[in-house]
Amino acid sequence: MNPAPGVVARAVAPAGQALPWPDVRRALEAGLAGDWAGQRVLVLVPDHTRTLPLPALFRDVVELLADAAELTFMVALGTHPPLDEARLLRLVGITPEERAGRYRHVRIVNHGWDEPGTLVSLGRLPQARVRAIAGDRWHPTLGGDVDVLVNRAVPEADHVVILGPTFPHEVVGFSGGAKYFFPGVSGADMINVTHWLGALTGVIDTIGVADTPVRAMIHAAAELIETPTTLVALTVEGLELSAITIGDAVAAWREAAELSRARQITHLASPMRRVLACAPPMYDELWTAGKAMYKLEPALAPGAELIIFAPHLDTISRVHGRWIEEVGYHSLPYFLHQWDRFAHVPLGVLAHSTHVRGAGRWADGREEPRVRVTLASRIDPDTCARLALGYLDPATVDVEAWADREDEGVLLVRKAGERLYRAPRDTL
Repeated sequence: MNPAPGVVARAVAPAGQALPWPDVRRALEAGLAGDWAGQRVLVLVPDHTRTLPLPALFRDVVELLADAAELTFMVALGTHPPLDEARLLRLVGITPEERAGRYRHVRIVNHGWDEPGTLVSLGRLPQARVRAIAGDRWHPTLGGDVDVLVNRAVPEADHVVILGPTFPHEVVGFSGGAKYFFPGVSGADMINVTHWLGALTGVIDTIGVADTPVRAMIHAAAELIETPTTLVALTVEGLELSAITIGDAVAAWREAAELSRARQITHLASPMRRVLACAPPMYDELWTAGKAMYKLEPALAPGAELIIFAPHLDTISRVHGRWIEEVGYHSLPYFLHQWDRFAHVPLGVLAHSTHVRGAGRWADGREEPRVRVTLASRIDPDTCARLALGYLDPATVDVEAWADREDEGVLLVRKAGERLYRAPRDTL
């Protein structure tokens, strides 16, 4: 397949196969080498909660951009906790000696979304435009105009390179692309409003859909960025890189989203009544381990139980934990019908709460969630009860007893959080 307009380089392996690294290297050379000599180049990368071969990519990209005047790799954290020096080095796969020697010219930094002086305003998205983008998902709780704040490193750079994978995503439909700006290196306004718009739309109607209200809002905000941007969009299957698409931030993302739709969604014949979703260690707090629910909600029958199995996990959220402990995990109608109780809570926290809890309804003054969510982790039973989640002692879980039982409506997902599972919509 020939590259689409706006795509300058691509390499795609057959489905289920790894892309040979020489093909990756040739695509990187075609898309990056020699284009920004003497310029200040900012490379936006994900943190440890995304699967990709970042250490190998880091070395190749640094080599290909050796003629840049300045080269900065910034971890697009959104509101995830910052990485300390040791974790930054592990992320890009270099030693302290290499950091001080071979890579001493490369800045490796976190996005400091809450650090004074970090953010600059690019302008505002008027409420009328947000309302038009939201369409029938509009709700007054989205508020007024949105201040489009971004890390000042973006407008101060001569060129931005976004380097990251594309997966089905609960808030935006498919991750990647301009999402590395918003929420990746943006401020609270965009983070809160986009996530709440995603909550108003719901995971089942969002995940695995390319054109969503949140994606449209992100692209509208990205129109305010004047710095030229190149996207290196990655497709990951399992642990391996299977495709790379380089080009315009919208065109390359669309190709990557189409590949993700074809390769990262498992279509089940019927919905499941019980699911054991094993959250990998890279999800080291419930804020990210909740992805085990997001990627499986479209596969759950009404009344089903999903168990997030994370025996390593002992933290709700290092950044937002106090808010989550205050509100717990509830479906969207729970908040909308009691808005006066929750209007003071950041919208991004409320969105996370609804995404983990899943769909539900409000009837006769009480919440009726569509499914049950149980946590098997180091978070104690009393805390789970306060959060409105079920509790299961992880020591009692026999993972292998869940295997090969789809015909019974029982599903084991050994690495949950990136691959989407979906049952026919008319069976949910």
